[in-house]
Amino acid sequence: MKEWTVWMANKLDEHIMQLERLRLPEYIRYLEDRKRFYRMQLVGGIVRGLGTAIGFTILGAVLVWLLQGLAQRNLPVIGDFLAEIVALVQRRLE
Repeated sequence: MKEWTVWMANKLDEHIMQLERLRLPEYIRYLEDRKRFYRMQLVGGIVRGLGTAIGFTILGAVLVWLLQGLAQRNLPVIGDFLAEIVALVQRRLE
């Protein structure tokens, strides 16, 4: 019986420590402060939007670079098609 009590006390201590690590009181205060909550959501949305824009820009640049490389190799059918796409993209960028 004593072993079970010691085991249960240890488990209870572990759970209490895990709950303390969650910082629930801080999180509840954060949710109750509407101005801070909305400000953080706005900043998070702006950062996600910028990250998406930068990512698509880099992805598009890499894609254009790869298409230019394929077009320069003068592949029979694909080369003409890719050259046309690259030309269209470059005209849009200017």
